[in-house]
Amino acid sequence: METKFTYHMNAQFHENGRSFVELEHGAPRIVNFSAPPEFGGQEGFWTPEHFLLAAVSSCYIATFRAIAAASKLEFHGIEVAVEGQLEKDAGGFRFTKVILRPATIIFDERERERTQRLLEKSEQRCLVTRSLSCAVEFEPRILVEAPVGA
Repeated sequence: METKFTYHMNAQFHENGRSFVELEHGAPRIVNFSAPPEFGGQEGFWTPEHFLLAAVSSCYIATFRAIAAASKLEFHGIEVAVEGQLEKDAGGFRFTKVILRPATIIFDERERERTQRLLEKSEQRCLVTRSLSCAVEFEPRILVEAPVGA
């Protein structure tokens, strides 16, 4: 298995005041973005801060799905809320804390403890959260629902 991978993305700014990123490999071609309004950007656009938090939540979900599949855990779904805290230090603003709040729905109460372990394992293995230099807090929730038609 390869041990090194490279990813590409292209970001542009045009005189009309629009900024966008282009994604590769058949993904939607353009995502418009701006600086956050509190830093002089436009309201209603994705920001680099949103992109970072989206990377955290999507990576966590992909990691959990892979670990759950390998462990043969049946689950109904997972939703991950992510909160990022920016603070100003001597070098400028930076993320100082990210709070990861996955909520997983399982079908059987007897799977709660195993699901908790798999959620924790996913947090430890998620490559985006492992790449962050800020603190990452983890607040998982597990909900139990009967399968549809049961």
